[in-house]
Amino acid sequence: MILPFQFNTIPYPLWRKSWPRPARPALDMLWGRFYPHHAETHPPRDAAQMADIMVRFRIIPEMSLQEINDALVTIDPRMDDLRDTTLPAATPPTAPARIPAQWERMERVILTWPIFYPRLWPLHAEMVRAIAPVADVTITVPAPAWANAISLYLRTRGHMADDSAVTFAVMPTDDIWVRDYGPIIAYDTAGERVAFNAIYDHLPHYPQARDNAMPHYWAAYQNLPLHNIDLHTEGGNLWTDGAGTLLMTERIFEANPDHDRHSLEAYLHQLFDFEKVIYTPRMAFESTGHIDLLVKLANANTALLSAPDTAFTDALQTTADIFRKATNAAGERYHVVTLPTPPIYWNWFSYGIRRSYTNALTINGRVLVPVYEVATDDEALRRYAEAMPDHQIVPINCRVGINGGGAVHCLTREVPQALIENSGDSS
Repeated sequence: MILPFQFNTIPYPLWRKSWPRPARPALDMLWGRFYPHHAETHPPRDAAQMADIMVRFRIIPEMSLQEINDALVTIDPRMDDLRDTTLPAATPPTAPARIPAQWERMERVILTWPIFYPRLWPLHAEMVRAIAPVADVTITVPAPAWANAISLYLRTRGHMADDSAVTFAVMPTDDIWVRDYGPIIAYDTAGERVAFNAIYDHLPHYPQARDNAMPHYWAAYQNLPLHNIDLHTEGGNLWTDGAGTLLMTERIFEANPDHDRHSLEAYLHQLFDFEKVIYTPRMAFESTGHIDLLVKLANANTALLSAPDTAFTDALQTTADIFRKATNAAGERYHVVTLPTPPIYWNWFSYGIRRSYTNALTINGRVLVPVYEVATDDEALRRYAEAMPDHQIVPINCRVGINGGGAVHCLTREVPQALIENSGDSS
């Protein structure tokens, strides 16, 4: 039986919060037992310093300090250092752009490596192994030494069979939730790729300036035009079928109280090419309020929904009712597939944790589905296989990662294939 209270890893940068001054020395020692957070202000400069971190936090426990050091000095991963990049200024779009559906052809997936959360390294390695055979992977890191460490880790875990599919981009970020702060890549009316950047300030107790700037780095890196979205929102609260339908929860209005539906959609029409928006309520006792914890589109008229079969799931019932009555922009009714919903639990009595199977990533014929080491995992995978028979269903263990409030979808950001040669630098 899963108890309603658990005591698991907290994948948040707790050391960055403002704590009472008398408590800081003790807390600093406590955080240092679980997070290599001193590497934030004193990044590892060479293999010896990196090896010391990897041994202290048991990143590769079967290797000694000397073995790790010797291996690190021989590794030369594909890496682009963007720290001194001149960031482009955003410009207004000249016409609405189309955000492609996730089942369209994608060039790559961006991951921000959980360097400060050692217990999440296996999760990200699983995702790399699942993505690399079908798309390139770009892993963002804050310093070059981390790229060497991650390459070694992936190789020792058998997840780097094709080194050419993985590139490291050195750029500053604050946290791992790249779905929410990463660039939204769309196609303009000429079929060229363009990047959009919303206002990311979802976690008021933590610094977010580096995450907020990440789309600027990506636009410079890929030589893409950059446009601002003058809304407080996150990528996890925007789903699209690429054919005129957008999905959001009503949290968009909580974050942007000056807007109602009419004004919001009028503004969005200046940015994006769409016909209608379907709004759902947000879930209770869940901090993000994002649509990707409630709904996943398998295709333009098939919606996988979290089933309202546990406590505190009124929003799930309302969402199911909405999709059973709604049509997409083409006027087609939705085929609704319900997925099991594991019960909520509270991590450290404070964090309400919602395990959702909709928080999955479709990428070039594969679907990376989060699983949580619970009894409903097999049923969720079976329903995915029935709903998406032309896709390979790949389970990804998110038992630890979900304690940060998200799973596979929250931790990834797909980049669509260039439709026109030289539509951005696809290096």
